[in-house]
Amino acid sequence: MRSTSGDSPVVFLGPTLEQHVAAAAVPEADVRGPAAVGDVYRAVVDGATTILLIDGFYERVPAVWHKEILWVLSRGVRVLGAASMGALRAAELWSFGMVGIGGIFEDFRDGRLVADDEVAVLHQQAMGGHRPLSVALVDIRATLAKAVAAGVIEQRTADLMLATAARSFYPDRDYETLTRALRGSEVEDGELRSLAGWLPAGQVSRKRDDALLALDRLASAHEGHMEPSPVPFRFAHTHQWQLLVDTEGRHMPGPSPAEVVP
Repeated sequence: MRSTSGDSPVVFLGPTLEQHVAAAAVPEADVRGPAAVGDVYRAVVDGATTILLIDGFYERVPAVWHKEILWVLSRGVRVLGAASMGALRAAELWSFGMVGIGGIFEDFRDGRLVADDEVAVLHQQAMGGHRPLSVALVDIRATLAKAVAAGVIEQRTADLMLATAARSFYPDRDYETLTRALRGSEVEDGELRSLAGWLPAGQVSRKRDDALLALDRLASAHEGHMEPSPVPFRFAHTHQWQLLVDTEGRHMPGPSPAEVVP
């Protein structure tokens, strides 16, 4: 990780998209791994004025905190979110000034998607490049819909596979496991073989597509010197927030305008 200059957007990424792809798309960006609690705060203390949140840790590592993003927005920092954890946080915070990008964000914002595990995947650690080891449910949905439209499988087969995937724990979601689970059921083996042969080239990744769209938006905005959104709230400096700041041991010089009580 390099130190952040005021002109360098910070991108939190992996496993949705390879980091070298992001670095090529936005050469000025400081591309970091998935965000955990405190990471966005530290990036802004280091001088970042634009944040793109795509991926974030969860479950075994505390996730990036809503309050953290609200504080960042209150400092006049532009925060974009897409594809994965970024889409979730943007759907929750768009009315506070966070900018959501892509269809997954829109689906969460509008209630077509509601469960966080739609975008969850198991992935390797940083040494493995955060390579995904399972498939997100939101991508399985899109892939099965495409397979039905292409005549590869029947709608009832897609429905059975999707129901099986939705019942599964997110690390266990992949096409081979789903296909194996349907063998011996009412689904024809020939249909499953057709799907298996079609899948490598036919897979859809909405998460990857949205991440690429967000990077393209970030690159265009960076060239045009993106302005922050108006802040429609006053940040409340609570005891829990102070605990995070004290834990980090790094403070911004002086309050932001949003923290000044008239």
